[in-house]
Amino acid sequence: MDTASASENKQATLQITGMTCAACANRIEKGLSKMDGVTSANVNFALEKASIIYNPKKVNVDHMEQTIRKLGYDTAKEIVDFQLEGMTCAACANRIEKGLSKMPGVTNATVNFALETARVEYSPGDVSVADMKKKVEQLGYKAILKQENEATGDHREKEVRYQRRKLLISAILSFPLLWTMVGHFSFTSWIYTPELFMNPWFQWILATPVQFYIGRHFYVGAYKALRNGSANMDVLVSLGTSAAYFYSFYLTLDWYLNRSPMHHEPSLYYETSAILITLVVMGKLFEALAKGRTSEAIKSLMGLQARTALVVRDGQELTLPVDEVLVGDIVLVRPGDKVPVDGQVMEGESSVDESMLTGESLPVEKRVGDAVIGATVNKNGMLRIRATKVGKETALAQIVKVVEEAQGSKAPIQRVADQISGIFVPIVVGIAIIAFLIWYFLVTPGDFAGSLEKAIAVLVIACPCALGLATPTSIMAGSGRAAEFGILFKGGEHLEQTHKIDTIILDKTGTVTKGKPELTDVIAEGDESEFLRFVGVAEINSEHPLAEAIVAGIKERNIELPRTEAFEAIPGYGIQASVEGKQLLIGTRRLMEKFAVDAGAAYETMARLEEAGKTAMLVAINGKYAGLVAVADTIKETSKAAVSRLKEMGIQVIMITGDNERTAKAIAAQVGIDHVRAEVLPEGKAEEVKKLQAQGKKVAMVGDGINDAPALATADIGMAIGTGTDVAMEAADVTLMRGDLSSIPDAIYMSRKTMSNIRQNLFWALGYNTLGIPIAAIGLLAPWVAGAAMALSSVSVVLNALRLQRVKVRH
Repeated sequence: MDTASASENKQATLQITGMTCAACANRIEKGLSKMDGVTSANVNFALEKASIIYNPKKVNVDHMEQTIRKLGYDTAKEIVDFQLEGMTCAACANRIEKGLSKMPGVTNATVNFALETARVEYSPGDVSVADMKKKVEQLGYKAILKQENEATGDHREKEVRYQRRKLLISAILSFPLLWTMVGHFSFTSWIYTPELFMNPWFQWILATPVQFYIGRHFYVGAYKALRNGSANMDVLVSLGTSAAYFYSFYLTLDWYLNRSPMHHEPSLYYETSAILITLVVMGKLFEALAKGRTSEAIKSLMGLQARTALVVRDGQELTLPVDEVLVGDIVLVRPGDKVPVDGQVMEGESSVDESMLTGESLPVEKRVGDAVIGATVNKNGMLRIRATKVGKETALAQIVKVVEEAQGSKAPIQRVADQISGIFVPIVVGIAIIAFLIWYFLVTPGDFAGSLEKAIAVLVIACPCALGLATPTSIMAGSGRAAEFGILFKGGEHLEQTHKIDTIILDKTGTVTKGKPELTDVIAEGDESEFLRFVGVAEINSEHPLAEAIVAGIKERNIELPRTEAFEAIPGYGIQASVEGKQLLIGTRRLMEKFAVDAGAAYETMARLEEAGKTAMLVAINGKYAGLVAVADTIKETSKAAVSRLKEMGIQVIMITGDNERTAKAIAAQVGIDHVRAEVLPEGKAEEVKKLQAQGKKVAMVGDGINDAPALATADIGMAIGTGTDVAMEAADVTLMRGDLSSIPDAIYMSRKTMSNIRQNLFWALGYNTLGIPIAAIGLLAPWVAGAAMALSSVSVVLNALRLQRVKVRH
C-alpha cells in the first residue's frame, strides 16, 4: 500500500451485537477483511467492538454494516437529540432532515417542526455529534445538543437486564425439573417429589418454553453460523440441548401412545436441556456483569471531565454543555471548578491541581499566558481562559482515545487463541459423535439414552467462550489499570512487547533530570544575602537560561533586587554590570583573567563542582573575588529509586545525552546508572538503539523531546515522558503521563502482570477443555454438571482478568 492511499484511509469503530463466542468475532473479522477497500479489521469479542481501517473511496460504513448483518449479527446504533433553532416552516424541517440523512454513518434522521427537535440514529465510527451540528449550521440553522446517547443508553446495561430477565424465567421453569432430577438419586430418596412433577407432559410443558423461548437465540445463532459455513458456541449448545429435548419428547409420545396401568413414567432428559440452558444464561449474565467492569478505567476517565462551562459570548455569561464550547471562546473558571477545556490564561492568577494528569500532588501556579488543561481543578483564584482545544482535541479526550484503542486492539498472543477457537467447534462435534458411537455400539450396546448423554456432555463442556475471553479481558483490565497510573499503552501489542524489554535507554535532559537549571550552590566571601543581592541585580538583565535560574533561586530566598545602573553581556566570558556604584563581573575563569581578578583560591572548588555536573560562575566586585554560584540541571527526585528498581528487575540501564562526558557521568553517578553514552547527536541516538538491537537486546527508549523522536520510533518500545512534546508522544508506543522515571518500571511491571494473567487465562481455558472433553466422553460428567462447569469457566477467566484492576505499583 503506497503512502498516498494510506493517508486517505479512515478508521471506523462499530459496536457489534449478537456475538456469543470468539468464533463469532473471527468470522466477522474475516468477513470485513475480505471487503474491497478494507485495509484491516480487528474484532474484540470482550468489548464487542470492531475497529476497521478502510479507504472511503472504495467502501463505507453502511456496506460494512450490511456485511455484518449478512454474517448474522448486527451493529448497535447511538441516538442523539438536538434542539433546533431558526426553522420557520415545515420545508425547513424537511431540509434539515434530508441534510442529516445524507451524512455518512447516519441511519435515520427525524425532524419535528412543531417541537423544533431532531433525533438522529447514527454510527459513531463514521460521524460525530460535532459533524452533525456543523451540517445543520451549514444549512442555515442551529442545533443545540439536548441529550446524547439517551435512547439506546449503555447497550451493556441493556444486555445485563435482558439476561437477568431470561435467567429468572428460565430458573422458575427449570426448578421443578431440577427437583425431579435430584429426587432420582439414591442418597436423596428422602426428598418428597410431588407426583405431578414426575408426569412427562408436565415436564414437557415446563421444558418447552425454556428450549424455544429462552434458548431461541442459540438456534438463531447456530443457523446463522452454519449458513455462513462455520460453527460456534451456539451450535454446540443447540445440538446438545436439542438432542436431550427431542429424545425426551419422543419418549413422552411413546409413553403416551403405549402406556398401560403397569407402564411407569419413562426416564426423561427434559431437565438436562432446561438446566443446561439456564446455566448457560446464568454464565452469560455473570459474563456481562464482569465484562462491564473491565471498562471502569474509561468510565472513571470520562468522569473527570467537566459537564458545563461558563462562557462569555457577546458580553454575556452563558452556562453551556462542555461539548458546545468552541475554540477561541472565553471561559471563566471559578475557584473550586474544573477547567472545562484546554486553554490559555488571559486574566487572573491561581493554583491548579493537575494531579489527574501529572500525578504531581502540589498545585501548579498559573498566570497570564500559561496553559491550562481540561479536567484539572482550579484551586483559589478566578481565571479567564481562551479555549485552545475542545471536544476530541483536549488532552483528556486524547488519553481516553489511547486507552480505548489499546483496549480494542489485539495482542499477538491472541491470534493463537483465535486460530484455536476457529477450528475447535467442528472438532468437538466430531468427538461427540465418536463418543456416542463408541458408547452405543461398544460400551453399552443399544443404550441410546446413556450414549446420547455422553455426547451431550462433550458438546457442552467444550464451548470455547473462555478461550475467546482469555486475552481481550486481560488486555482491557491491564491497560485500564495502567492508565490509572498515568501509563498509556497505545495498543495490545505494545502492552505485550513491553514485558520482553531487557535494556532501557534514558535521555538525560528532561528525563533523568528536570530539564530546568536550578541554583544549587552559593559560596560567598562576605555576607551571603548581600552577595546574592548584587548577583541577582546583575543577572536579571541577562536572557541566558543559567541567569534565569540564578535569579529564580535568589527570589526564592526573598531577597529584594534593586535596579541595575549598567549592564553588558560578554559572549563566551560572562557579564559586566554596575550596581549601586559597584562594578560586578560574573562568569568564567577567562573573564577573571581578562580583568586581572585574582580568583585562584576558588578554582579547586570550581573544578569539584564541575565534576559533579554543575556549571560554576565566579563573581568579582570592584576588581576583587567575592564568591561563586553554581547552577545545575538537577535530577528528578524519583530518578535514583526508579533506576534501582529497573536494575532489580534485571534490566540494563543506559543514559544517553548530547552533553559532555564529565557532566553526563556525574549525573549518571548520582542516580546509579553505570553505562553512559555522552556527546551523542540527535540522529546518533537512533543509531545507538540499532547497535544494541544488533546485539540481540530488546530495547526501550525513553525521551521527552523532538530530538528523541527518531530513537523512540526505532526502539522495540518507545516511551515518551508525557510532560514532553507532542512529537515525542506521537512517535512513542507508551506515554508516561506522570513525567517521572518511576513510571518506567511501573509500565514493565504492568506488562509482566498482564502477560502472566493472559497465560493463566489461556492455560485454564485450554486446560479446562482438554481435560473436560475426555472426562465427559468416558461418562464421568453429567450434562448439567458440564453446563455448570462451562458457565463457570467463562466467568472465572473474566474474574481472573479483573484481578489486574487491583494491581499496585510503586513499591
